[in-house]
Amino acid sequence: MSEFDRWEQRFAAEDYLFGTAPNAFLAAQAPLLVPGRRALSIADGEGRNGVWLAERGLSVQALDFSPTALAKARDLAAARGVAIETERADLFAWDWPDAAFDVIVGIFFQFAPPAERTVIFEGIRKALKPGGLLLIQGYRPEQLVYATGGPKAVEQLYTRELLEAAFGDFATLEIREHDSEVAEGAGHHGMSALIDLVGRK
Repeated sequence: MSEFDRWEQRFAAEDYLFGTAPNAFLAAQAPLLVPGRRALSIADGEGRNGVWLAERGLSVQALDFSPTALAKARDLAAARGVAIETERADLFAWDWPDAAFDVIVGIFFQFAPPAERTVIFEGIRKALKPGGLLLIQGYRPEQLVYATGGPKAVEQLYTRELLEAAFGDFATLEIREHDSEVAEGAGHHGMSALIDLVGRK
């Protein structure tokens, strides 16, 4: 089964795989978000994070490669009374715009091996405006022990050194490593080895 077919199958269920509540790390950053600003949510899946950003008053573009997930994201937005712009996109080949977004959010987008991840990180840097806010949460290598979500390939997981190499020249960069309980639908559930990034370009 291809990676596309695997995700289409996972998202085909009536329930939302990762729930409909926003990621807890993202929700904790609410004080940093300014209504009216333009936000990009990459690998947004069924829309829980993009819809939450729209509820905060941001103009949201949500990217994912699964049409089934994006349809569910639009349904969730309609149910919540907000609008989001959805686009089916392969992040490895997407034409990242120059300085187009005030906020870029990437939550658990760890499907990329190192070379492709570099392409995505470079795209994020390109698309974020000077002074823009970058919010990333992912799994650390220790997650392989917990096995409560995320990829099984250690090279797809994040370390402080990896994120500092990618975004260390930002004006501000805060990175926090922690083990925390996650309850995000059936897809992410249980004690998890996490790493959070909050940066200003």
